[in-house]
Amino acid sequence: MGIKLIAIGELLIDFFMEDKASFKANPGGAPANVAVAVSKLGGNALMLTKVGEDYFGSFLIDCLKSYKVDTSRILRTNEANTALAFVNLDKDGERHFTFYRSPSADMLLNENEIKPEIFNRGDILHFCSVDLVDYPVRKAHLAALKYASSRGCLICFDPNLRYNLWPSKEELLETVNSFISYADIVKVSQEELEAISGLKNREEGIKKLFRGNVKLVIVTLGKDGAEAYTLEGEKIVSKGIKPEKVVDTTGAGDTFIGAFLYRIMEGKKDFDSLLEERSTLNEYLDFANKAASFCLLSKGAMTSMPSKGDIPLK
Repeated sequence: MGIKLIAIGELLIDFFMEDKASFKANPGGAPANVAVAVSKLGGNALMLTKVGEDYFGSFLIDCLKSYKVDTSRILRTNEANTALAFVNLDKDGERHFTFYRSPSADMLLNENEIKPEIFNRGDILHFCSVDLVDYPVRKAHLAALKYASSRGCLICFDPNLRYNLWPSKEELLETVNSFISYADIVKVSQEELEAISGLKNREEGIKKLFRGNVKLVIVTLGKDGAEAYTLEGEKIVSKGIKPEKVVDTTGAGDTFIGAFLYRIMEGKKDFDSLLEERSTLNEYLDFANKAASFCLLSKGAMTSMPSKGDIPLK
């Protein structure tokens, strides 16, 4: 398979409101979105999760297969149903979620189901915070992080904060802060940076994220683009690209980080060496911004992500 992106976490159905009486089912879940973003651009991607022995679980596996994501490590269970989310869009295309997980199948993925042979040198492990809740899946993440670190994988963390899935905001932020040090790359929005760091000043907040293994912090700024900060104090800025009409912001952040990680995979450069190449990092950020802006043009996450050729390489 070669170098691959390994995404661990939730795989769920996003039901988008079509009108007041109907919803349309779309595949979703932030880690799964990132896997699809990488695969649609031409990279290898594998999904680690668990879904129910139900129609929705089968639907999701078939969807990922259609995007050429490796689903061989997706497990099934009859102990819980596949997670569901209902999504409303406001007039600006911003999302409002209602989740059905009590628990859902992904939350039952356990540490013994994560196998070390999945992880190989050069692979990238990507994870988020939705499945860091106090269920077996948290220990599954810890197992994946241990294997990834010991086998020379790059690790990326996108907290992707969803407060309504946690008992309290404080518990979510405490958990996120405890996992940051495992990552080489941390990607946050400006709002998430303020919440996680407890600081409004961007550059002061970023300093608080550089702990443990963290070597690169990326802050996405919506229509204003993105900034990347290195451990050595370098700041790389990529200007935003706003389309004439924003239809739906769902999946834009996942598309951004997926496109950025794809370029790292495609470039096949040692990460420490890459961090010293300001122009290359700038190019990768620009590419990620273009991919994210493409995603804004239509509804849904996976369905609206660019395919190889939609975003030409520099």
